[in-house]
Amino acid sequence: MGFLTEFREFAVKGNVMDLAVGVIIGGAFGKIVDSVVKDLIMPIVGKVVGGLDFSNYFVMLGNPPNNYTGPMTYEALTKAGVPLFAYGSFLTVLLNFFILAFIIFLMIKQVNRLKRAAPEAPAAPAAPAPEPDDIKLLREIRDALIRDKA
Repeated sequence: MGFLTEFREFAVKGNVMDLAVGVIIGGAFGKIVDSVVKDLIMPIVGKVVGGLDFSNYFVMLGNPPNNYTGPMTYEALTKAGVPLFAYGSFLTVLLNFFILAFIIFLMIKQVNRLKRAAPEAPAAPAAPAPEPDDIKLLREIRDALIRDKA
């Protein structure tokens, strides 16, 4: 019974719940960024580098089956079981990652800017510093001189 209680306490802690919400929102946000990269950015990048579909840049590492008559595209060759070195697909995912990281950076930067600075707690009064030995000695000499004059 102690294990279940301990697990329940762990699962309902604020940080775990925040993480779960973040994963859910992050998954949806990742799909949006994936669509932006795939549908908006990569066609432009592909056009600039000479191809219309960047994800179709690959090198065949094997031959298609003898009876294969389909198109020589990434999807068709993958379905046919041809091993491919899909560097275009990798570059698409890499660009997707950098765009996602940049957007998250901008969001965190904005959140940090909007956060109010927490008011500082009043500092506790500092204990007086111990008196140095030379000051003590000088005070004793002064007091002795005053007593001798009187």
